[in-house]
Amino acid sequence: MRGTLTLTWILMVCLSQVAVQSQHYSESLPYDSRPVKVTNLHFFLHETLRGKNPTVVMVAQANNTSNDNYSSVPFGTLYAIDDPLKIGPGDNSEVIGNALGLGILAGKNSTTVVMYLDFGFTTGKFKGSSISIFSRNPLIETERELSVVGGRGEFRMAEGYARLKNYFFDGTTVIIEYNVTVIHY
Repeated sequence: MRGTLTLTWILMVCLSQVAVQSQHYSESLPYDSRPVKVTNLHFFLHETLRGKNPTVVMVAQANNTSNDNYSSVPFGTLYAIDDPLKIGPGDNSEVIGNALGLGILAGKNSTTVVMYLDFGFTTGKFKGSSISIFSRNPLIETERELSVVGGRGEFRMAEGYARLKNYFFDGTTVIIEYNVTVIHY
């Protein structure tokens, strides 16, 4: 009987400790509403496909024995990207940052690229900040929309969208106009 009482007492002490320990995690924290900021960005991405200083290079290609999509760039091709971001479409426009990332031709029967790009800003109000885009990009559409999924610096915890419009293409150079709406805290 004495052993049962001792065991019961030890069990009660242990269970009371569990209840005391769990109270710390069950308390509600007050809601901290941070003001939401909306920032609209406008810039041009300049991409060089060939020449002595390309900004996009193929890093891998699937070992396809056939090219069923009749594309010059077969399904599964992976590209590394390092494109300058400029204020305007001209070659002499001020560089405000660069887009670093990867793109993979992911549509078997289309020219759709799934891409991850980090747009890092190197000058101005957003110097040191970046926005991250991870989205499907249907290249042959003149106008399209991509998802903003994150950021750092001024754009920490960002979300939003980017509207793209093909501005110029000559087979070697591509210039794309970006209008980006970023929601951040």
